[in-house]
Amino acid sequence: MAKDDIGWDLVRTFLGVLSEGSLSGAARALAITQPTAGRHVAALEQALGVPLFTRSPGGLLPTEAALALRGHAESMRSTAAALRRAAESQGEGVRGTVRISASEIVGVEVLPPIVAELRRAHPELKVELVLTNRVQDLLKQEADLAVRMTQPRQDVLVARKVGEIALGLHARPDYLARCGTPKKLEDLAQHTLVGFDTETPFLRAARRQLPGISRESFALRSDNDLAQLALVRAGAGIGLCQVALGKRDGLVRLLPRQLQMKLETWVVMHEDLRSSPRCRAAFDALVEGLRRYIAAPAGPPQP
Repeated sequence: MAKDDIGWDLVRTFLGVLSEGSLSGAARALAITQPTAGRHVAALEQALGVPLFTRSPGGLLPTEAALALRGHAESMRSTAAALRRAAESQGEGVRGTVRISASEIVGVEVLPPIVAELRRAHPELKVELVLTNRVQDLLKQEADLAVRMTQPRQDVLVARKVGEIALGLHARPDYLARCGTPKKLEDLAQHTLVGFDTETPFLRAARRQLPGISRESFALRSDNDLAQLALVRAGAGIGLCQVALGKRDGLVRLLPRQLQMKLETWVVMHEDLRSSPRCRAAFDALVEGLRRYIAAPAGPPQP
């Protein structure tokens, strides 16, 4: 390799130092020695012709050049991982690794039985779940497939709408026994509400059905959807959750006629993966499993 070539090992170490803030931390994370990490950073700085880090009492600080290059380095990491997944899948049958991105709630509460069924059908398939509310970029190969709550717009993506997930206000029965059951939306002002800490597009959209609701209306706040759901399950207050999850947990749905919200649900993958057996099998399993989840009876209307 020419001395100015930029090998993946150099970029991987660069990302490790960015993440850990020191050569020693990057070395531990990457299972290499600290001198090796130092040589990688020096070689990358020489190849690029720019300094990437400056020393400080707290460790290594990235330069402006390092921060500007970070996105390109992360794209290389995604491409390298996608290359490895594609190589692992070579051979007969459904095998290798498929990487699926989903929101935290869907990934934790909805996908596990679908993934378990997929693995029973294809035991040589490995599944990586990326749980984030950030939309993973399938064009940059950050994931092979994604479950999204909004319709994708890129023409190069294969997208299948599986239905709409219903949302509603819920509370635990013992909370309602203590605090009463709201009969109209205005009654919510007298209750402990669970919601977001940071203003979000979803919260702004919800205001159309929940007039007067803002960040200050929430006595219990978290930007983590799983934390909000846990608070409602614990009987701490009233919050939004998926109707199917509320039914499963024995929660009471409140004001269903006054508040009806739905999330469009799509399964998406890049069209280049259409012929991949591992991705095709996972795509079909997600579509079928999510359709069953959405179509499950919601039970009788509640107050």
